[in-house]
Order: sequence, then structure tokens, then C-alpha cells
Amino acid sequence: MSDVPAVPRNPVTEPFRLVGELTIDSIAYVGGLTDMAMDFVKAVRRRPLEWTEVVAQCEQIGLKSMPIAVLILLFVGLVFALQFGVTLQTMGAVPYVGKVTSLSIVRELGPVFTALVVGGRVGAGMAAEIGSMLVTEQVDAIRALGADPIKKLIVPRVIAATLMIPLVALFADIVGIIGGMLLSYFQFDLSMTYFFKTTLQTIRMTDFAAGFFKPFFFGFGIALIGCHEGMNCGFGTAGVGKATTRAVVNIAIMTVVVDFILTQVVTLVPRI
Repeated sequence: MSDVPAVPRNPVTEPFRLVGELTIDSIAYVGGLTDMAMDFVKAVRRRPLEWTEVVAQCEQIGLKSMPIAVLILLFVGLVFALQFGVTLQTMGAVPYVGKVTSLSIVRELGPVFTALVVGGRVGAGMAAEIGSMLVTEQVDAIRALGADPIKKLIVPRVIAATLMIPLVALFADIVGIIGGMLLSYFQFDLSMTYFFKTTLQTIRMTDFAAGFFKPFFFGFGIALIGCHEGMNCGFGTAGVGKATTRAVVNIAIMTVVVDFILTQVVTLVPRI
């Protein structure tokens, strides 16, 4: 019996087919995340919670992610202070470096860079860990013992990420501003006291709230995507590897999309 010949694809309609498939896959993926979010809400309402696991995940997500987040934001503060300083120096406006740098870090750079760096680390770890448990049938064993995998595996990770990512971002913001202050002093001879004073005068409560509450959404999304990829990974080590890669990519996409939406909402709120 001869093989059925492949139907040639029309080069004119092929882009539309690809866009359609991507749209359908994206909607299905968002639907899967929504289902997991609903399962999380149902599971978190049932007592008792796995507080020991929550504390362990807080240490893993928060404390162990602090060094990389602080290091990244330190150099982000250095680079942006340098770029803004060079630009403002041509206009004789070097004293404004503190205002521009601190406001940029608090409102956007700190939360987004923290979510991208820590999210990639944490999300990949969740996907790999849960995916390995799924492949080795440990998740099935949890079900066989009468326990809920959502409550035992996902709830502690989502709670820990939602609580710890904002704290990591807050410390990273402070270090980033300090980095900008140090560079402004050594590169442009701008007084540290003046830099700090202009920073306090520029950052208002609305700016701080915008930069502090964004990571709550980022942390929830990071944990949700990491757990979703782990619970839906393919078979074998190849499936776990692909799930880990998808987690990192989707977390980055989620971060920039959610940041855009939240920034649009924040712009509607008057600065106070």
C-alpha cells in the first residue's frame, strides 16, 4: 500500500494558518492556567494548609533568589544612571539624574527585572521539580494516598511566590538606587546627599505602590505557570526539559504583558 502523498501548503494562506494555530494554542494555554487558578482557590480554602512547605518554599523563592536579584538591579542602577547622566550632561541637567533613575527603578525596572530574573529561576525549578514527580509517578502516588496534589504541591508554591517576589523586588529596588547614587557621585560628581534628597522628593506614594504591588501579580503568575508546566509535561527527561523551557519563555511573556496592563491602570490613578 502506497503512502498518502502530503498535501502541499499554499504559501499565501500559510501565514494565516500559523497565526490561527498560535491563537488557538494561546487561548487553550490561558484556559489551562485559569483552570489551575480556580483549583488553587478551591484548595487554599481547605484546611489545614501545608505551612511547613510554605516556609520552605519562601526560603527557596525569597532568600535564595535575593543575591541574583540584588546583583542584577545593582548593575541596572549603574547602567541607567550612566546613560541618563551622559544624556543630561549635554543639557546641563545632571542634578536630575537622581530623579529619573530612582523613579524608573521603583516604577518599572525593579519589578520587571526581578520578575524576569527570579521568575526564570523559580519557574524553571518548579516545572522541573513537579515534572520529575509526574514522570516518576509520585503525583499518582499522592492521589493514591487520598491527598490532593494541587493542595500539597501547588498551593505552597503559589503562596510563597506571591508573598516573596514583592519583598525581593523591594530590596532590589533599594540596591539599584544605591548603585545609581554611587555612579552619579564618582562619574558626575553629584552629591550623594542631593541624590538621596531628590529621590525622596520624586518618589510619591503612588509610585511606590505601583512598584510594590506589581510583583504580587508577577509572583502569582510565575508560580502558576511553573506549576502548570510541571503538571502537564511530557514523558521522560525530554518532556521535563521542554516543560522547563516553556516555563521560562511563558513567564517572560507573562511579565511584560501583565506589566503593560498594570502600567496602563496605574496611569489612570493621580499621583499623590
